[in-house]
Amino acid sequence: MMDPNRRLNWLDLDGRLVLVQNQNGEKIVLWSSNTSGLGINKASLLDNGNLVLLDSKDKVLWESFSSPTNILLPGQSFHYPQNLRALSAKSTLSYYSLVISKSGELQLVWEHNVTYWRSPISPSVLVKEARFDNDGVLGLYDEYNKVAWSVSSQDLGDLSSTKTLQHLSLDQDGNLRIYSWHNVTREWKAGWQAVQEQCNVFGSCGLYSLCGYNSTGPVCWCLYSLSLENWDTAFSPIAADFGGGSGCRKMVDLANCRMRTSMVVMKQTVLYGIYPPIDVEMFLSEKDCREYCANDSTCIAVTSMNDGSGKCTVKRTSFISGYNTHSVAATSFLKACSVPQAVAAQMNSHNSAGLIDSSISGRKKASQANTRALIGAIALIAFITVVVVVSLELFVIWIAHGSGQIKPQTRIPFGKDARMNPHYSALIRLNFEEIKGLTDNFATPLGPSYFKGTLPNKTLVVAKLLNDITVSEKDFRFAVSTLGGTHHRNLASIKGFCFEPKHKILLYEYIPNGSLDHWLLGPEVDESKRVWQERLQIAVGVARAIAYLHTECQQCIIHGNLKLENVLLDENLVPKLTDFGLRSLLFKERVASSSTEMPSEKDIYMLGMLLLQIVTCKRDVDGISPHKMLDELFDQKERFADSDEFKSVERVMKIAIWCMQDQPFLRPSISEVVKVLEGTLSVDRPPSGFMLSRSIAVERLEGEES
Repeated sequence: MMDPNRRLNWLDLDGRLVLVQNQNGEKIVLWSSNTSGLGINKASLLDNGNLVLLDSKDKVLWESFSSPTNILLPGQSFHYPQNLRALSAKSTLSYYSLVISKSGELQLVWEHNVTYWRSPISPSVLVKEARFDNDGVLGLYDEYNKVAWSVSSQDLGDLSSTKTLQHLSLDQDGNLRIYSWHNVTREWKAGWQAVQEQCNVFGSCGLYSLCGYNSTGPVCWCLYSLSLENWDTAFSPIAADFGGGSGCRKMVDLANCRMRTSMVVMKQTVLYGIYPPIDVEMFLSEKDCREYCANDSTCIAVTSMNDGSGKCTVKRTSFISGYNTHSVAATSFLKACSVPQAVAAQMNSHNSAGLIDSSISGRKKASQANTRALIGAIALIAFITVVVVVSLELFVIWIAHGSGQIKPQTRIPFGKDARMNPHYSALIRLNFEEIKGLTDNFATPLGPSYFKGTLPNKTLVVAKLLNDITVSEKDFRFAVSTLGGTHHRNLASIKGFCFEPKHKILLYEYIPNGSLDHWLLGPEVDESKRVWQERLQIAVGVARAIAYLHTECQQCIIHGNLKLENVLLDENLVPKLTDFGLRSLLFKERVASSSTEMPSEKDIYMLGMLLLQIVTCKRDVDGISPHKMLDELFDQKERFADSDEFKSVERVMKIAIWCMQDQPFLRPSISEVVKVLEGTLSVDRPPSGFMLSRSIAVERLEGEES
């Protein structure tokens, strides 16, 4: 079997079904059924689409129905902890998934932390499995095989009496649909979808975009344009590439506005943050909600609900999206650079769609000569004012220094001075005395060089002391600004910093559950806390964070110090990496020349060690034979809850050993690691002939920290 991309499927002599791609004359294994040595004798494609591998007695030893991807066929069941994953244009992650909870509830989830659809089922009903039956009905079945909830295609009774092909698909746009094949038109048509309004799918248009409707159906608009001159195209529809793949450009840096900022009014519109998907809620009138954002330098946009609740949601990230529909009782206000009157008039031309009003008051057009004269007068007045103010300040400073009233200060308003994006502008700069104050003189240590503190607004933070670093302020601030621009669910966000000749400190968000080493290896930890599914999700989160740092930032950021102590867990056991990137950004040349390995390859090695520690619940792996470890795992197969759990443990252990190969070229890419951990890519048995050596890992860590 061969597809157009020259990928070939075959059953090898060892009983494996493999997917192989021909590349430069070499056959590369992309996927394997991992059925070597099980006595596979033949493969058979059943009438229902299930591909099965059989032994000589026709006993099914493997079936494709047990490993769903993004589609369920009639007769296929779906149970915890399986999931469907939508196809994605990106190689490292897929945004949308269909999961089934332990209680049996079907959920459509974005990035594992935002649920935007649930199957309507009573919490008192205990569901055993979901099933897409032979009649094309999706149902939830309890332990007595009774239907607890079901849906079917609307065209089920309208089709020809001839048995019709159907399938259930989680599409790239994040919606779950039942498709039927229509013999007359010779095409697949959707007869049911989970989310009736496409714009209710979280982030369906991607970043910097707005989902709305026109006469043809749902469309996407861009929220921002690249420059002040392009506001006339900012709200032109883009290709409706639903599925998070926005074609919109990044927002204009509000700190670089050539004029003041203003608020753009967006009626019947809800905006929400994507990275992070968290909004600050308060209760204000529409007017007060708008004024709050206008006067808050960290606010990017607000949404005021007009449903009587008085809720005002504040977005402090520019990574936003939203939706517009006539049924939404809400008004949003988007902060933007003020624009010349001509451009404002072009924006108002979009008002006919009922979507946007400009808050810039319309004035009658003046003649071009009068406009130039007015601009010249304003410029002259501004210049004279600046000269006078600067002269007065210099005079006051000269007098104050003469009397000894002023001491040199090292504190500079970081966001304003650096002209950063609003993300970076939100970083606060404190001096060492202020750090001592918010940490109560470093009274609550959380680990080596980590101390708990509280900002004046009651926000909990963690101060990380970096006093061993000797670097210029310019380089330090560049590194901090780069790290401050990272936004990922599995990264601890940076809140602020301190730079003084003797004191360098970073402020991170406070993560309540402490470090992974304490949760995994602490003396009070019992076996019940080491649930495999929780450990697996932690491993997936860590790998996704590394993939984000390596491949999705404007420049590749190397963690450089990946270990159990630098993985923190929040109240939901979501992993957050800390202490990432600083040394690799400050000492690029030293890190790059410290060995023959690329810095990213070192991260892969350390990730492998961390994965192995998560699997074994052991810190030390000195002198362990990886194949002996795999053999011991196979001997203890019966202690696992089911075969799926055993396979996932084996999969993680294999990819961990691949990551720790001494030869860097043998190690997988970070995107491959993520796919293996997620279960969407198979992994072969790693090569034999080497021992895991903790001394190698220690040398790598010491090389990074020196």
